[in-house]
Amino acid sequence: MSELTHECGVAAIYHLADRGRSPLLPEGVEPDQATRLIPRMLLDLQNRGQLAAGITSYHPHRGRLLHTYKEIGTVIEALRLNHRGKYESIMRELAGWAGIGHVRYATCGRDDRSYAQPFERHHGQKWKWFAFAFNGQLANYMQLRDEILAVRNYHLIRDTDTEVIMHCLSYELRGEEPVDLVEVFRRLSQRFDGAYNIVYLDAMGAMAVVRDPQGFRPLCYALEGPLFAAASESVALQNLGFTDIRAVEPGEMVLVQNQQVRVVRYAERRTPSHCFFEWIYFANVASSLDKRSVYLARAQLGRELAWQERRLNIVPLDEQTIVVPVPDTGKAAADAMAYELGLRSVEGLMRNRYVGRTFIEGENRANRARMKYTPLREVLEGKRVLLVEDTIVRSTTMKTLIGELRQRGGAREIHVRVACPPIIAPCFYGIDMSTISELFAPRFMKGTRPTAAEQQAMAQELGADSLFYLPVEAVARCIGIEAHKLCRACITGQYPTPTGAQLYRLACAHAGQENGRTYEMPSAGAAPKERAR
Repeated sequence: MSELTHECGVAAIYHLADRGRSPLLPEGVEPDQATRLIPRMLLDLQNRGQLAAGITSYHPHRGRLLHTYKEIGTVIEALRLNHRGKYESIMRELAGWAGIGHVRYATCGRDDRSYAQPFERHHGQKWKWFAFAFNGQLANYMQLRDEILAVRNYHLIRDTDTEVIMHCLSYELRGEEPVDLVEVFRRLSQRFDGAYNIVYLDAMGAMAVVRDPQGFRPLCYALEGPLFAAASESVALQNLGFTDIRAVEPGEMVLVQNQQVRVVRYAERRTPSHCFFEWIYFANVASSLDKRSVYLARAQLGRELAWQERRLNIVPLDEQTIVVPVPDTGKAAADAMAYELGLRSVEGLMRNRYVGRTFIEGENRANRARMKYTPLREVLEGKRVLLVEDTIVRSTTMKTLIGELRQRGGAREIHVRVACPPIIAPCFYGIDMSTISELFAPRFMKGTRPTAAEQQAMAQELGADSLFYLPVEAVARCIGIEAHKLCRACITGQYPTPTGAQLYRLACAHAGQENGRTYEMPSAGAAPKERAR
């Protein structure tokens, strides 16, 4: 599913100074160099963003108590991991007891270095000097921006919700005495609508790891001896050697302050709205999110596809039929589907891992897909192919792949099986699909569930012999989380926050005549009626 852009990823590390040296530190790394662990964590989160990477460190015994380094590119490119001398120079500058890190993909804002994170705000008073990194998207970003700009002599430099968050944080830190960070984020939770995971670090050495009250995006933490760490996904902590990894619950924050680690509830309990796409596509397959394995969820989606395939009884399940995953996120589902059906799961499409992602390197996704995937004629020729994809968003890549499988691969038939329901509505919580017109399925569907005729029309448009999507109810069943605790707005049109619902109404009203993203439309900045009183 190379058409859909990833989320950002956040990481944090803190070596408590009064508890000895952690055995998880690599040999030769001292506690005041704990920030050397962050590049490894960011590499494990690279699947969530490849546009930019950055780190902020804290060290109490240097002039720059907080020091931020960030650059455009992958983690390897931004931190110069392939140039030992330059990498060592960067890490010497960033040496510290604590640090936060970020990998970025842009859902709003331009693709230049000034938008890279963490953002740092300098101030002479140490509790007002802070840095933070952010994963998600504020649905009411435009409303908050307009409120800030309405104040006399306020000015915003960038077109991004990250800068809005920085101004909101700065406002909450006003005064002549240090403030309670729990109270700061409690007040912000009453203003923010949408998805936000925040890692925060100030020049007094206080760190906060914050998950929004509805838990749209995953966030986890671990504490073993003197070493604390947090990250968007568990794999980043597992690979450091942590074993007791826990989820930060929605509306909770982990506060590291005065050499103590506390888990605190800062917002009232709400019904969770975990993004189901995290299990289907975004997250590393080795991660567990909110106690649910990503791999096992994807395998269950494949078993569900197998059950539906037997029910449909369209394709002969014999030795001339093979299952082919679209690399890489379709593989777990494809393997499980093939096993249940007694078919072979084969890699008929090979991915060139040295070609950049389609959504970063150029607008022509079709040409990029041809460079990115190579069909194996020796595997495909003369076969019926059950092509397993995790989802179809805009269809450009899928259409290209089907053409390549026929022309270069020699496949006799191609039957597309999608381990996800049709995407029928935009996302306003961090996925870069914010208008209806850019989506493939709504052009063919009258309701929220595709009929057999509608799916066949979509198959014809793609150049496939048949097409089948999983039904909406299968998502919760396969992930193992109750449907009302998942955000499924993009497959149901039902949004879990007031601003999301308002933006969807705006998107529907302007479908086919959009000029930019929905949240950038003139009326998007108005306060939603549900909050106007």
